Amino acid sequence: MSTRRTFLTTALQASALALGGTAVTSQAQAPKRQLRKAIMGGTLGIKGTLIEKYTAAKEAGYEGVEPSGGMNQQEVIDALGASGLKAASVCCHTHWKQTLTHNDEKVRAEGLQGVLQTLKDAKAYGAESILVVPGVCNEEVPYHLAWERSIAEIKKAVPLAKELGVKISIENVWNNFILSPLEAVRYLDEVGDPIVGWHFDIGNVLRYGWPEQWITVLGKRINRIHVKEYSTKKMKDEGVWKGFDCDLTEGDNNWPAIMKALDDVGYTGWAISEQRGGVNPNGLKMLTERMDRIFAM
Repeated sequence: MSTRRTFLTTALQASALALGGTAVTSQAQAPKRQLRKAIMGGTLGIKGTLIEKYTAAKEAGYEGVEPSGGMNQQEVIDALGASGLKAASVCCHTHWKQTLTHNDEKVRAEGLQGVLQTLKDAKAYGAESILVVPGVCNEEVPYHLAWERSIAEIKKAVPLAKELGVKISIENVWNNFILSPLEAVRYLDEVGDPIVGWHFDIGNVLRYGWPEQWITVLGKRINRIHVKEYSTKKMKDEGVWKGFDCDLTEGDNNWPAIMKALDDVGYTGWAISEQRGGVNPNGLKMLTERMDRIFAM
């Protein structure tokens, strides 16, 4: 781990020099990656109206934002227009409470309606993808039923997604479900339509795997990425949730390997931060600067 941190520190210093224009390196001369910075709306801790929050994100260097589904559509449209941000994705607002794997069929139906509404919101905002947590597996919901139910509900949303031209992107989260990239590929294959792909969360994987390996296996199935840091040291010393209590580049993501994996699979487009640091303009600026450094590795 110390070797990885040393390598990462060296890479950060080199990229910082390249960004500052004080050194000429082979990395600085490499073609710029086609990644567009966005931020998950729920991590914007700026006080004020939605327009003020989005404007602060724009001023910090973001190009896009990921609002939640189920918001007041006109308010979001106005905030996007006033700030100049684009909708990079829309996050489903019902998938944690009205899960697509719930034992109660009525609850699953409510969850499906949330997915459908999120698709409609995305179309209204000009977003081409929505983020969906596929369900939760627990003591009451066994794995095999979670699998069957989740796929059945997602398939019901496919016709609207195709009609609107908006992709459904499944996110890897801490839901005790779809715990490996091979499972993720099998899941998408069983859904059986290319309108359904993957929203890859980089930080969520380090608890039980390596992001670069997931990227290699998922390949072209990745529609969007969440840029997020995680510390396995804090996870071991302080608890699993404490692993997220670190700033970008200060955890255990092997960012050079992650960037190479993204290059190898040809990923371009939106890179959405879901990361602490968005509570004030200085924090937002820090996030965008660190994302620039990561993207230059």
